[in-house]
Amino acid sequence: MKIKSQKDFFAGVMFAVVGVAFAWGATTYNVGTGARMGPGYFPLMLGILMAIIGLGVMFTGLTVETEDGEKIGKWAWKQVVYIIGANLAFGVLLGGLPSIGVPAMGMIIAIYALVIISSLAGEHFNLKDVLILATILAVGSYVAFIWALKLQIQVWPTFITG
Repeated sequence: MKIKSQKDFFAGVMFAVVGVAFAWGATTYNVGTGARMGPGYFPLMLGILMAIIGLGVMFTGLTVETEDGEKIGKWAWKQVVYIIGANLAFGVLLGGLPSIGVPAMGMIIAIYALVIISSLAGEHFNLKDVLILATILAVGSYVAFIWALKLQIQVWPTFITG
């Protein structure tokens, strides 16, 4: 069987592999039942759903004809570095690195850093738009996680809050 769309086929493979990995990892936890869900229930169902979606996308890549076969292009290394770097910066700023003396800076600063660094991966950078997006995301995260869910997440750096 010939692959008619490389992008669809390999995207489906990626979804299927990640879904199977999630489902497999979830089996190490107590899954429970639909009525009494354990900690492994949601990741198991999410992994199964993701694997099924991946198989559907793979099937589409094998059956739907495209003009040029939608070849996979070269890796966008700049974007990969910025996105991974933004996530690493978010984690370090949110929790700090006590082993090397980096203090936790809190959720708000971590969100602003995440949005600013990841926006550098795009073709166009508009600081005003990025700051508006970061503000909306920070306010939404505060409302969802601190106010509504009452999670104990450090919001601001300790040198500000004391």
